[in-house]
This record gives sequence, structure tokens and C-alpha cells, in this order.
Amino acid sequence: MIAIIHAIILGIVEGLTEFLPISSTGHIIVAKNVLGYQDAAQTFTVVIQIGAVGAIAWYYRIDLWKRITQFFEGSKSAQKFWINLVIATIPAGLAGLALDKTMEKYSVPSTVAVALIIGGVILLMAEKKFATASHTTKLELDEITPKQALGVGLAQVVSLIPGVSRSGATIVGGMFAGLNRLTAATFSFYMSLPILGLACLYKLVKARHELGNLPGGSLSLVVGTIAAFISALAVVSWLLKYISNHDFKPFAYYRILFGMFVLILAGLGLL
Repeated sequence: MIAIIHAIILGIVEGLTEFLPISSTGHIIVAKNVLGYQDAAQTFTVVIQIGAVGAIAWYYRIDLWKRITQFFEGSKSAQKFWINLVIATIPAGLAGLALDKTMEKYSVPSTVAVALIIGGVILLMAEKKFATASHTTKLELDEITPKQALGVGLAQVVSLIPGVSRSGATIVGGMFAGLNRLTAATFSFYMSLPILGLACLYKLVKARHELGNLPGGSLSLVVGTIAAFISALAVVSWLLKYISNHDFKPFAYYRILFGMFVLILAGLGLL
């Protein structure tokens, strides 16, 4: 029963942090250390992300269906959107396959802490540099160029480092590529569908023999995924409204403070 409660807590943490620029993986790693959750080959951490992916698919279900049907109808804008999504996914997809084992070794609190702090500073720099442009609230998803999509995709590669934040890296990458804050965040959400979806399937197939070693077994994955779906759905809805009138500076400050806190705890041997 304790294992299931831990799975629910970790699922909520995943859902609350996946689409905020504060690193879901970093928070999960710290939470697992605090709870003493033994994650076999990082299987639980990766697989419950399918709940967050499901939240995005559900939130954008009408627009996604429209873009799919328009693609097969020959719509140029729809075809451009899906091509951009593929372009943005390829860099991190290839890097993730190549560095899977390597990144697992760095899934520790100290790495997370440093990445959180550095990422917070970069987020502040991005807000300062692009303050005027990023404050425009017009969604320009169909105006993204392949070059911009590639830039965001390359930024997503950096998020393979635990603590960086996939959403944070892609949003900042989008801003540096010339997208306003709302467009960068929305495109980042859409990018989560292929990259996180493929990562979850890859981990499930690769670590299928480890499922029985997870605390709570497969049931923990199910309840964790459901918890991630519910909490992620709430966060996405809130965040899109928030960034229409606010910037990302509070998240940057939070990253820096939380990173310092984790670094102190790690230094004291408490994590």
C-alpha cells in the first residue's frame, strides 16, 4: 500500500512539473530520494510521463484531429506543422538513443541541482533579451519555419541532462529562435507528444523485465500514470492562461532557489 501511495505522489509531481520550466525529472529524482523509492532502471520515471503526454493529447484533441485531417486533405499549413514537429523531434530522439545509458548515471541530486541553477539563470537571460517580443500574446504556430523548428529541436537535446527541463529548454530555445512566449510554450507542448511518447514506449520495451521489480509492480505504473495525467491537465490549462499576461521569471527564481536547496541537502548527505 505504501508503494502505491508513493507512486501516486510521484505521479502528481510528474504531472505538476512536466510542462513547467522547472524540470520534472529533477523533481522526480529528488522526490524518489526523499521517499526512498527504488526505481528499476529509471523505468517508473520515464513511463509515467505517458500520463502527461495523454494530458496534452486530450487538451489539444480538437486541434490535433483538425491538423491530422487537414494533412491528408493536402493542407499546406497542416503539412508544414507536422514536418516542423518531425524536424524538432529528430535531434533529441537520436541523442536520447545514443546517450540513454550515459544519462542514467547522471540522474543524481547534485547534477539536478547544478542544472536547475544554470537553467534558471539562462531563463532569466532569455526573458531579459526577448522581453518585448515575448510579451505578444498572438499564437503563431503555423508561422514557425523549419529553421526555427530545428533550433527548438536542438535545444531539446540539452534537456537530456537531468534537471535541465524539457519544457524549459524548448521554450527558451523557441524564444531564441524568434518565437513569442505563447507560441514557444505551445509548440513545446506539441513536441512532448512524439518525444515523450516514443521515450515511454522505448523504455517499456527495453525494461519490460524490470516491471516486476518496481515497488508496487505494474499497478504502481498505472496509478502513477493516472495521477500524472490529472495533474498535468490542470497545469497545462493554467500555464497557457498565465503566460498570456506574465513572464517566466518566477520559475527562473524558483529553479535557482530550489537548486541551491538541493545542492545543500546533497552536500550534507541528506539526499
